[in-house]
Amino acid sequence: MFVNLSNHPSSNWTAEQISAAGGNVVDLPFPQVLPDGDEAYIENLADEYLQRILEMKDVSAVHLMGEMNFTFSLVNKLKAKGVRCVASTTTRETVEEDGVKVSRFNFVRYREY
Repeated sequence: MFVNLSNHPSSNWTAEQISAAGGNVVDLPFPQVLPDGDEAYIENLADEYLQRILEMKDVSAVHLMGEMNFTFSLVNKLKAKGVRCVASTTTRETVEEDGVKVSRFNFVRYREY
């Protein structure tokens, strides 16, 4: 099972991205990380998500994208437990539509943390 811990549900992913994930994707919504939370708050939140992920069966990798302090902490905790962690990489195409710049992101690959 490929766990998607991000603000981008797999229901919005391309077939290519799901295929690169191995096809069996389970979404775990990214938490609201309070901007005024201190380091202890981040560590506690990361510990909570670590336990949630470790309780899942047959996790092949965790796709982790979001708030940087939480991401850094959780990636380190997961890797210490032998859990593979990846980030998605994209290309960005910016076009102007009716005077407004619109960015489109196209999946390229997963990269190991």
